[in-house]
Amino acid sequence: MSLKPRNINFDLVWDELRDTVLKVLTLQHVNRTVWSNRFGDVYVLCVAHPEPLADRLYLETKLFLENHVFKLLEERVLVDSEIKDDTTSSGPTASADLLLARYHEVWKEYSEGSKYLNNIYQYLNNQHIKKQKLNEAEVVYGCINQSDSQEKMEIGDLALEIWNQYMIQRLGDELVDQILKGINAERTSANNSQSNSSTNFIKGVIQSFVAVQEYRRKGSLKLYQDLFEKRMLEESAQHFRMVASELLQVCTVSQYMEKIIKKFEEEEKLANIYLHASSLPKLRKVCEEEMVTKHMNFLYSECKEMVAEERSADLRNLYILLKPVTDGLKRLIDVFLEHIKEQGKKTIACMKGDLVHIQFVENMLDVHRKYEELIHRTFRSDPLFLGALDKACARIINEKHSNNQVCRSAELVAKYCDSLLKKSKTTEGEIDQKLTRSIIIFKYIEDKDVYQKFYSRMLAKRLIHEQSQSMDAEEMMINKLKQACGYEFTNKLHRMFTDISVSTDLNAKFTNYLNENWLETGINFSVKVLQAGAWPLGPTQIVASFAIPQEFEKSIRLFEKFYHINFSGRKLTWLHHLCHGEMKLSFEKRNYIVTMQTYQMAILLMFETTDKYTCKELQASLQLQQEIFQRHLQSLVEAKILLLNEEKMTDDTEVSINTNYNNKRTKFKITTNLQKETPQEVEHTMSAVDEDRKMYLQAAIVRIMKSRKVLRHNALIQEILSQSKVSFAPNVSMIKKCIESLIDKQYIERTPNSGDEYSYVA
Repeated sequence: MSLKPRNINFDLVWDELRDTVLKVLTLQHVNRTVWSNRFGDVYVLCVAHPEPLADRLYLETKLFLENHVFKLLEERVLVDSEIKDDTTSSGPTASADLLLARYHEVWKEYSEGSKYLNNIYQYLNNQHIKKQKLNEAEVVYGCINQSDSQEKMEIGDLALEIWNQYMIQRLGDELVDQILKGINAERTSANNSQSNSSTNFIKGVIQSFVAVQEYRRKGSLKLYQDLFEKRMLEESAQHFRMVASELLQVCTVSQYMEKIIKKFEEEEKLANIYLHASSLPKLRKVCEEEMVTKHMNFLYSECKEMVAEERSADLRNLYILLKPVTDGLKRLIDVFLEHIKEQGKKTIACMKGDLVHIQFVENMLDVHRKYEELIHRTFRSDPLFLGALDKACARIINEKHSNNQVCRSAELVAKYCDSLLKKSKTTEGEIDQKLTRSIIIFKYIEDKDVYQKFYSRMLAKRLIHEQSQSMDAEEMMINKLKQACGYEFTNKLHRMFTDISVSTDLNAKFTNYLNENWLETGINFSVKVLQAGAWPLGPTQIVASFAIPQEFEKSIRLFEKFYHINFSGRKLTWLHHLCHGEMKLSFEKRNYIVTMQTYQMAILLMFETTDKYTCKELQASLQLQQEIFQRHLQSLVEAKILLLNEEKMTDDTEVSINTNYNNKRTKFKITTNLQKETPQEVEHTMSAVDEDRKMYLQAAIVRIMKSRKVLRHNALIQEILSQSKVSFAPNVSMIKKCIESLIDKQYIERTPNSGDEYSYVA
């Protein structure tokens, strides 16, 4: 066949092409040669000389398709006599099924045939129709005022559009009526199922509403939505309303929820079988509106009991139903939060004894673990419920029973960590696990600066008295705190570690210094040199008055000389109350090696030359404050190394060495009780926290005002609260006092125009 354009007799070519088009549409066999010739016929018509016949071909094809679909409607779908016969024999349902079945059969044949037909007209589509089509930008922005009906369509799309006009537009309402009856019958049937053939043709008819407009770039689902989806949703709402009304009359809340969830699953299954994917969320929303949203009060009627009894199955069902509803979970979350608070308070209300810190942390961890698992199991780890758990734990942990009473949570968590990090029989794995979990409670603490103070004091004692279980565990804990609160929070803790490692090197150098200069201290002697700014050893704890025993004098003087040679300009202050050592006690029966504090050693050294002293003589010789002297003397009396001639300790009470002292252990300590934290130390820590807070707030105010220059009172308060919430939650009265203090110091001033506005004094 020649591809050269030539004169063509359109009627002659069209007669042959039309016969093939009919066979293709009715899925009859077409010989391969005939098929190829029809491709050629379309081509020669499109390039005919002198005038291309493409437009005429398009119009004739369109007319043919219109006539064909009209005949299908009259001859194969609307077969009146057959429908009437079926109606008389089997009832209205049979006629409905027959209409759907005939339509589905004809649609399947026509839709498949139109795809093959589109291939025959490929040249016409590509060279004439596509070039005349509007591009996407023109369609979206309306650059050309031309509707889809005026625009030529590809032959396959044209076939679908003609089906819509001549078949669906005439039968649509009747088809939808029968589809909805079929779907409703399946909803209400006992086994919730229809025959496969019935299901297939209902599904096929619905899909035809979508398929006929799939070619459209905009509004491809408009026919499906307007003709079918809208009515389907209306009838579904009526059905759901009726089902809900029936269930409410006979079901408890638990039973109602179970049946509604089952109904949701059934509807989703039906939707997946019959409907377009876009209809599923709409159908579910209608179902939720009619069966959940309108009956919220009923669903919530047993909410408190469910939460109080922790009925996981009911709570899970309630969550599933309320989750999609706007603000549907709010009441459940509030009830759940209050329940956690109540249970948490109960667990910590009965705490007492010396192990309160362990009870507090582990009880709170048990509460947190229990409800975290419940949320994971019941509420699918929903962030809203995890947030409620966080709020509840934060309120329990930070609760103050009165305005004047200090919240002890920070202190108790610090003591818990201290108990883990001290030397014990606990394995390193257990310590790591418990310290990691303690961070959970730490994160809820508002007064993190209080925790930092207590933790640093306890760390100092562990490092100074060499009581740490593991330096690796200590460092791991500091790193966890740094991750939670930042570098500034643990800066001083890192410096304390550095001092200990530096002191080890310093002692090695001191030993070399002694060896090189042929010097001896007479005793085994090591020193820890600590930076005053890094360690929580304030001046109130430093006891200045103490007559150093002669046995220690030489060692101290030699170290001071060595230190000043290597570090000129630095001042050493000896903290004797933090020193300890081992002393050998020789009695008639046996010898003992006892670890004790410096003041205890000094008291015992007084008895090397004399058997008896009065308390007044001992205190005067040692130059110790009375309270400190009595406390250390009492510890030696309780250890039965020293004896008193009377129970009550006075200035005239005689103290003597117990020459008959006997102990099963030859090596022991008598420093434990002295290292326990006293109420005075706790009070000092809290007052130190208050002072630090005042300085922090004043620095924050100056920083903010320097940046803003002028700021109103309320805005300044909010800025300060925002900046300080990482470390603590200051009360407004303290902030006001700090503002007044800075006004007095002339850092800021009130503006002349307003009494509640401040300006920075440059």
